[in-house]
Amino acid sequence: MEYRNLGASGLKVPTLSFGTGTFGGQGPLFSAWGRSDAGEARRLVDICLEAGANLFDTADVYSSGASEEILGAAIKGRRDKVLISTKTGLPMGDGPLDAGTSRYRLVAAVDAALRRLNTDYIDLLQLHAFDAFTPIDEVLSTLDALVRAGKLRYVGASNFSGWHLMKSLAIAEQHGWPRYVAHQVYYSLVGRDYESELMPLALDQGVGALVWSPLGWGRLTGKIRRGQPLPNSSRLHETAQFGPAVDDEKLYAIVDALDAIAAETGRTVPQIAIAWLLTRPSVSSVIIGARDEAQLRDNLGAVGWSLSQDQIARLDRASAVMPAYPYYPYRIQESFARINPPPV
Repeated sequence: MEYRNLGASGLKVPTLSFGTGTFGGQGPLFSAWGRSDAGEARRLVDICLEAGANLFDTADVYSSGASEEILGAAIKGRRDKVLISTKTGLPMGDGPLDAGTSRYRLVAAVDAALRRLNTDYIDLLQLHAFDAFTPIDEVLSTLDALVRAGKLRYVGASNFSGWHLMKSLAIAEQHGWPRYVAHQVYYSLVGRDYESELMPLALDQGVGALVWSPLGWGRLTGKIRRGQPLPNSSRLHETAQFGPAVDDEKLYAIVDALDAIAAETGRTVPQIAIAWLLTRPSVSSVIIGARDEAQLRDNLGAVGWSLSQDQIARLDRASAVMPAYPYYPYRIQESFARINPPPV
């Protein structure tokens, strides 16, 4: 396993981390997409640690807290061997105080997560989404207090827009509060929107990407191919509504390229899709998930080998998208630089 710094921080994280959304199986589909109990979870954690994947990602909303509880039980007796990342901010109930990242909610949510995880501290707390109803100063000053109290080691964000993230970083810098060192983002061969604004921001500001759904909401598992009906066992029938739409022809072109490279390398389609992500700038770790041991071992096989430059280029071409304004080709900034080159 390769280890990389999480953004500009000194924290070393494995290039593959494990997402525990499959732990628990309680609540609505988006919050529970697996049914691993404590025994199964411990076995999956064992396999991850054997492979060197020692970062485990969860959230309070996953199975209404059951994911955190099961993860806490699965790592019992080896807390010092693992890194725990959890998230908060999405609704945990119908009440006015059950969502968001106000000081009230953050303090209560962190204490609740600590109890469920059966630990004294969280290595990385990420805000699950931007809370437009709470002042950023209130959010960041609360996170600062929680870090000073020893309850949090590092802080990060998830699903922020560029201006959400940049404004937060600027305010943290102004007051000397902890900066977000991680941004948990959706990024895959069928979803490259991250590259337009968030990736340049991450490189400039030292924010490491933790990639979720690297297989494009299940589209890059190898089960979907041109002219082949989707198996009834696929979760995509249920989950597609939650993710961004993907043009069929674009998907098939990407899968065709993955299939060709799979034949060349002897690797599986998911392994190649994940390995491509690990070549991308700003990516610190790719979060893999698994509902069983076989799926986990296959995903872990994405490391320990490398795609060739030609294979990377072919995947780049097959998955290329036209960026939105103002990031489309021949960007205004680039044109200006050509017309008026800076002085030497």
